[in-house]
Formats: sequence, C-alpha cells, structure tokens
Amino acid sequence: MFKKESSVIPAAMDESKAKRGVMGVIRGDEERVQRNPGELNALLGAGSEFEGKLRFAGTVRIDGRFKGEILSEDVLIVGEDAEIEGDITVGTAIVNGKIRGTLRARELVELHRPARLLGLLVTPSLLIERGVIFEGTTKMENINPTAVATAPVQPITELMSRG
Repeated sequence: MFKKESSVIPAAMDESKAKRGVMGVIRGDEERVQRNPGELNALLGAGSEFEGKLRFAGTVRIDGRFKGEILSEDVLIVGEDAEIEGDITVGTAIVNGKIRGTLRARELVELHRPARLLGLLVTPSLLIERGVIFEGTTKMENINPTAVATAPVQPITELMSRG
C-alpha cells in the first residue's frame, strides 16, 4: 500500500493508455493544477490503493481504495468500485461507490445507485437516487433562509382548482 505517493493517471493521458496501466504520480501538497471545469485531472484507478491526504483542483475520479483525507474546492467523482474511508471536504461530490466517514460538500452531493454512504453527510443540496444505501446523519448547511422565506407560496386550494 502507498503511504506518501499514489498511482494516478493524469487526465492528459488518453483512455487507452490508462486502461493499459500507464501511470503518473501526484505527491501530496506538491501539485495543485488549475484546469478547465469538468475536465478530469486525475484518476485513482481500479485496483489502486492510497493512504494519506489528497488535495486537488479541478475534477478527480477515484475507482480504487482510498483511506485518509480528501480536500478540494472542486469536484470529486467516486466510481462504482471505489471504497473510501475517511474525511472528505469538496465543492461537489458525485458518488457511485462506497464511503465510510464524513462527507462535506459546499455545493452539492449526488448519491447514485449503487452508492453506499455510512457516516455523516453535510451539504446544502442533496440528491439520492433510489437504490442507494445511506446509513448515518445528514446536516443541511449553508442554506440561505432569506431565499426560502421569500419564495412565493400558493395556497393548496388554488393549485388544486387549476385542475
């Protein structure tokens, strides 16, 4: 198991090279790359394991095993075969795999089948697809109470009369 380095496939590599196992290395805090939003910056592939702290900018996808801490203002994608144990703090999390620990997202968390989340989830916006397993606690934070209070509300009788 890796302690201070991880095997990561850079986004600049085409998928055929990634499938053949050609890898690059990202080391802890040493590399922070600004890329276009939506562009995949790195991939911890299936069969890979990493233990430690991961900081990144842009979009990162994890399909292997990760234990430790993940920090970013951007997007984390957790693939179906991924297993993550630890604390995650990101801008947006799109989860299809398994997470055990704390997941905090500043903007949005999407849990898609067959995701499993065991632990604490903190986000202002949450989408859970049918078939997802979530065991734990949810806190909806950073919601603007003024926007909710000023949203137009129609009486139910008015809505029903429209037929």
